[in-house]
Amino acid sequence: MRRAFARLTRASAAFGLLGLTCAQHSPMQGSEGSSGTAGRAESGAGGGLAGATLGGAASSGSAGAAAGGADSSGSGGGGAGGVSLSAGNGGESARAGSAGGGGAAGSSGSAGGAGTSGAAGSGGGNGLAWTGTWSAAPQLTEEANLPPAPGLSNRTLRQIFYGSIGGSRLRVHFSNAFGQTAVTLNAVRIALAKNAGSIDVATDRALAFSGMPAVTIPPGGTATSDAMDFALPAQTSIALSIAFGNTPAEVTGHPGSRATSYIAAGNAAGAATLTAPVSAEHWYYVTGIDVLREHGEVAAVMLGDSLTDGRGSTTDGNNRWPDDLSRRLRQNAPTTGVAVLNQALGGNAVLSGGNGPPALTRFERDVLGQAGARWLIVLAGVNDIGVAASAAVAQDLIDAYQTMLSAARAAGVRSYGMPILPFGGSMYDSPAHETARQTVNTWIRAAGHFDAVIDLETVVRDPSHVTRLLPAYDQGDHLHLNGVGYQAMADAIDLSLLTP
Repeated sequence: MRRAFARLTRASAAFGLLGLTCAQHSPMQGSEGSSGTAGRAESGAGGGLAGATLGGAASSGSAGAAAGGADSSGSGGGGAGGVSLSAGNGGESARAGSAGGGGAAGSSGSAGGAGTSGAAGSGGGNGLAWTGTWSAAPQLTEEANLPPAPGLSNRTLRQIFYGSIGGSRLRVHFSNAFGQTAVTLNAVRIALAKNAGSIDVATDRALAFSGMPAVTIPPGGTATSDAMDFALPAQTSIALSIAFGNTPAEVTGHPGSRATSYIAAGNAAGAATLTAPVSAEHWYYVTGIDVLREHGEVAAVMLGDSLTDGRGSTTDGNNRWPDDLSRRLRQNAPTTGVAVLNQALGGNAVLSGGNGPPALTRFERDVLGQAGARWLIVLAGVNDIGVAASAAVAQDLIDAYQTMLSAARAAGVRSYGMPILPFGGSMYDSPAHETARQTVNTWIRAAGHFDAVIDLETVVRDPSHVTRLLPAYDQGDHLHLNGVGYQAMADAIDLSLLTP
């Protein structure tokens, strides 16, 4: 799948579509997993892996084969697994570790080359798999969105995340993708959140990394905690507290959190309430939380920009349209187990420029790399059109969509397209930009491209001025919606499209 996507993106690069590129991996060498170690683990695209978890740890740099007498080919019965640490420049760890998925063997990476993922073996029958319940796409944090002085080094950061589905076992993903030096997490704790950054101490648990309470993530690297028992209800606010050691000047984060984070002096990760914290409306270093669920409990991944990231929604209100959709899914019996993973970035472009890696560049990591991804919903392209100086932008966007759709189909992911919403009266408004929007939307609506079309443009536009948002839904800049508008978007989505 990764090789297929690489071929597709190389082909797109010939049309000038890729723009920014992800940092290249600087891998460690993976080795074949040893027989009989519990858990399934794979080496990431960024190279070898520093230990697997659940029922026994694989040696550093190796991927453990599943329990049940697995041989080096990875066949045999499987148990639940977890991946801990990967290194490299910008590589993401493989989110392997499904229970009952059988054994896995990690392939050795040659010197200077990326380690390859081990192939899953046959066997296993308990029907469990990892599915994301919350996620956020990472980017290099801009100077205006950095943690308030004096930063995060030797301080505690408590962040609040809103999960979609629940579970009884979880793991957490961290990224230092854009750091030029290592970041050290001296302690990480998870609990159910209460008001104003306080936690329910009865639920407070410490995370571990290959059995250790601390982890250092190299420049460009990622880490995933050991799997742990944790009773997580659906649609619940989760508090994750990190006591940092040293941190890079270049901070990997997600600026558009629409949620308050809290920073306090020293190591206060286990405190019920932080003392004299400073706040920031941004997330840093955490990129996902997965839960272990039955097969068939799957995820819908949203790819987009600030319209999906929630610009115009209420801080700490969890009323972005993906949040509203998640609550609808929970209330509909056939979809109660469907997760919602918001992989939008405010100011993001599809082709080049904008904030963070463009959607086409980050597609493999942020969509295909999500645990349990079954559906993709795309609302993206307005920033490309809004700053375009060339009429060719419409065709370039169409080419980019086709590249992503081909990669999604190859991975077994169904893709749903949303026509670009009206922006009349906004800073992007011009006759040429409106023509480009209509060209792209005509292609999105045409049969034979996306697996289905979710046409919310007709839901949010003003019937009297169809190039503009309905005033009741307009956040005020004629580009972004308010909470009422986002709820209208979520309410208009046909839930049968997301029924397993």
